Amino acid sequence: MVKLLLADDDARLSDLIKEYFDGEGYEVAHAWNGREALELMAADMPDIIILDVMMPELDGFETLKQIRNKSAVPVIMLTAKGDDIDRILGLEMGADDYLSKPFNPRELLARIKAILRRASQEREDDPTADIELSGVLLRRKDRTVYLEGELVELTTSEYTLLECMLMAPGQVLTKQELSEKALGRKLTMYDRSLDMHISNLRKKIGNLETGDPRIKTVRGVGYIFVSNEQGS
Repeated sequence: MVKLLLADDDARLSDLIKEYFDGEGYEVAHAWNGREALELMAADMPDIIILDVMMPELDGFETLKQIRNKSAVPVIMLTAKGDDIDRILGLEMGADDYLSKPFNPRELLARIKAILRRASQEREDDPTADIELSGVLLRRKDRTVYLEGELVELTTSEYTLLECMLMAPGQVLTKQELSEKALGRKLTMYDRSLDMHISNLRKKIGNLETGDPRIKTVRGVGYIFVSNEQGS
């Protein structure tokens, strides 16, 4: 049974989500604020966390920051409709996805299934098949990434994006392809989450010795992971 932690102070919405996911076979724990969510997480680590931005005592951003200091557990942020700043900030801080209120619980379920499916598929891969390229080592056995020997903390989405690109070095991967493979959904016109994940990933894995970025933008198409040979 999938363990889901929901942190939201909206009683009506929380009851709706809990009832819906109980019916889908999920084990749902509910927190009224960020502080309570961190306590529940410490007591029993969930498989995924749904985190509202606006909460008393400890808001969603500060809660996410503390979560990322301890764990790479998948996190979906709930934001106000049309609030692009909240969505961008959440993704920059390490959220795996976001959903604007109001929303249909079926859409939230689809997002959750996509994230958990990616994680499950990655665990089923050959655990010995590490990938190393341009100073980046991706270890599938324990889902860790090293840059020039130093551990790099990545979110679930960042890890999956990097894995997709490392498996196709020097090849242009379209935004649509990356969104479907790494985020588990088709890219929509105003969805900037993929770009934000790529931006965060770039900051974490840095540039080649030549100064060229390891992840290069192909304008109007997508992204490409550049090897040392290509960057020279």
